[in-house]
Amino acid sequence: MRERRRKLTALQQRVAAARLCRLLKRQPLFMRSRHIAFYLANDGEIDPTPLLAFARRTGKRCYLPALQQGGQRGLRFVRYEAGSQLRPNRYGIPEPPARPGNCLPATALDLVLLPLVAFDRSGARLGMGGGYYDRTFAFKTQAHRAGSYRYRPYLLGLAHHCQQAASLATAHWDIPLYGVATDSGLIACTDSVRQHNFRVEDIRADN
Repeated sequence: MRERRRKLTALQQRVAAARLCRLLKRQPLFMRSRHIAFYLANDGEIDPTPLLAFARRTGKRCYLPALQQGGQRGLRFVRYEAGSQLRPNRYGIPEPPARPGNCLPATALDLVLLPLVAFDRSGARLGMGGGYYDRTFAFKTQAHRAGSYRYRPYLLGLAHHCQQAASLATAHWDIPLYGVATDSGLIACTDSVRQHNFRVEDIRADN
């Protein structure tokens, strides 16, 4: 799957990013979300930068993930502003430096846009193997087991349509996605997806 997305040309990547932006910026879930976590594309991932620029223009508060310090395999979400200085983390991915007052707890986010290597229609997500997102959002599964499951923050995977798999194996610690947005449409990964979150006409027919 990584090879598939790496083989996409620069033009194909730009077209996919533009399509993704057009699709998501008109979704009710995106429009009403105030605090949104994005990511910076790496290794052929679909690029949410056009959507990030649109979100900032429309007054939304945007955040980027930053690795937890002290060897912890979790993420902090740092406010991203125009002119924010970025520095590479230990994987070479640029991230904003965390300072007092510019981080938001994962529980306070409205919408999280996640990168992925592969996905299936059930909401299973294959990442890069570090488990950072699963650890960061483990509270969602823990709350569900305690009988108080809540959707917020909504976890929405972003991918090229060629990254869809027929089925992926999952472990008990894997956090399922609410849905996946690709350059060819939305895939609703839960029975409780409602029209007040996604435009029905944008959901892929093969879902």
